[in-house]
Amino acid sequence: MLPPRAVAARSCLIKLLPSICAPRGKLLAHPRALASGARGASMSTSARIDATDTPCIVAMQQMLRGKTDVLSLAQGIVHWPPPAEALSAAQAAVLETTTSLYGADDGLPELRAALKEKVQKENGLVASEIMVTAGANQAYTNLVLSLTDAGDATLLFRPYYFNHLMALQMTGSAREVVLPASTAELQPDMVALRNEFESRAATGLPPLKMVTLVNPGNPTGVMIPHATLEEAKDLCAQYGAWLVVDNTYENFAYKGCTPHKCVEGPHVVNIFSFSKAYGMMGWRVGYLAFPSALGEQLFKTQDTIIICPSTLSQKLALAALREGASFVANQIAALAEQKEVILEALSPLGEGAVQGGSGAIYLFCKLPAGCEDDKEVVRWMVEKHGVCLIPGSACGMPGHVRVCYANLPLERSREAAKRLKAALLELTSGSAQIK
Repeated sequence: MLPPRAVAARSCLIKLLPSICAPRGKLLAHPRALASGARGASMSTSARIDATDTPCIVAMQQMLRGKTDVLSLAQGIVHWPPPAEALSAAQAAVLETTTSLYGADDGLPELRAALKEKVQKENGLVASEIMVTAGANQAYTNLVLSLTDAGDATLLFRPYYFNHLMALQMTGSAREVVLPASTAELQPDMVALRNEFESRAATGLPPLKMVTLVNPGNPTGVMIPHATLEEAKDLCAQYGAWLVVDNTYENFAYKGCTPHKCVEGPHVVNIFSFSKAYGMMGWRVGYLAFPSALGEQLFKTQDTIIICPSTLSQKLALAALREGASFVANQIAALAEQKEVILEALSPLGEGAVQGGSGAIYLFCKLPAGCEDDKEVVRWMVEKHGVCLIPGSACGMPGHVRVCYANLPLERSREAAKRLKAALLELTSGSAQIK
């Protein structure tokens, strides 16, 4: 004989079992409502997350699932692994007791010291502190949470990096995101930025709280001149806005092109990453170079989100950093031929349709007239030609595509280029049958 409380508990559990055991999809009553028991009440997801864009990389991965003969020029990755010496150091670190413990919130002291020396010597950031993060995306999310409030006006330049917009959307800071058009060369338009600051001051609209630049650009593949960075820095200082510069692709500056430079100030935060140059995408190591006055607030977001970066990943990062610039320089120099292979494949688009190539690992391309639905164009390329790109609409510019030329070794890049050119010739001839 069960006691009364046990009987009541069993009865409650029996009533809930249909909901608990139902297939996951059956719990969805509508996009925001989740069934929650016998009374028909509902739970909902947050309006902020509902308003956040679906990650385009996930959509691409789902599109490619089960397809074994598709070559991807979509996700922004490199085809090389970390330096062999760094992998050996990580292998040895696996058995170290400290690797399994929590580390310092802002990163291993020895890695932070090495990074501080690096940003001083290579980037000219002489007054910045360092915080190690789980990649550049987490670094940006830390900043959005630390620097902006819900409803603040924040500014990105179109075409933007999709995860930056998503970070603003899911934290509620995107209600007033301003996206001024960039120049024809896909450089951030400083005239538009000045006008935005001035018009808000004149009309009483909320001032811009934060401006974000990506240098060199993702998805544009364009290096921003130092003079433009300085102008953005000065405008943000004049109007009391934070300037965030994502330097994830700092090492990807090509021969004969504008060199990469950084700017520094009490209102400037720089983001860096190990992911691309060192082939460490899955190890998730990035870092912030920030004014010391921000430290106390950044610790709040860091401790809440990850407590500390992965110790094993940081030990690999430190070993990779000690390999010096030669490893990175050799890898990037070899990309020049791959870039030319992909550029030739894009030739059917015609003069002026292809931008980028001065930095990062991307080319940004305008599709022919009639191809405004870039998502369907990308789907058609996958299904018919076995090559995958990122639709420009994910970056705020429908009718375009982003092409990555670093994610395949040279011979596979040649094959991808053949498929891409065949697809573009069909598109430009008007014979393509797209839904």
